[in-house]
Amino acid sequence: MAGPGSSSGRGRGREEPHPSGDERFSLLDAALRKARYQQDQLIEVLHGAQEIFGYLADDVLLYVARGLRLPRARVYGVATFYHLFTREPQGEHTCSVCTGTACFVKGADALVDAIQREYGVRPGETTEDGRFTLTTTRCIGACSLAPLTVVDEDVRGHLSTDEALALVAEMLADEPTPVEVS
Repeated sequence: MAGPGSSSGRGRGREEPHPSGDERFSLLDAALRKARYQQDQLIEVLHGAQEIFGYLADDVLLYVARGLRLPRARVYGVATFYHLFTREPQGEHTCSVCTGTACFVKGADALVDAIQREYGVRPGETTEDGRFTLTTTRCIGACSLAPLTVVDEDVRGHLSTDEALALVAEMLADEPTPVEVS
């Protein structure tokens, strides 16, 4: 089965560039091919799309829907139902605070409030400079570590507000390594 970016119905020929000129769509085509354009691979393809684009914009969801021959509403429904998918661009660094029952009881709301006050962002927002996004999640599934945060994909548990603020400050202090051009 040919994907949305293939030049031939039998997979022969070169991939045609996406009309936008965005080369990331060719990477998404590869993810669709890897999933063999199977509709039951929707979540896996959406994971791949989010890895490639950083978030799931409307045009990406439409592209996935066409590639998997699924109704747009189904793709959109899955992308908005699961908390791990994001529909907005994220900051260079992220901090997600679990607000599930165990984490809430152990003080997750205090962590969110402290980070929100310190960095001037509410959950779901990104700082104006694009460096930091604060999010909350319903449950990460590691309740024994409550209250739990995920900082740039690093899971940290049993944090006090001071420890959480220090962790975010440390994360933001890490400057990207400059790339040397030869």
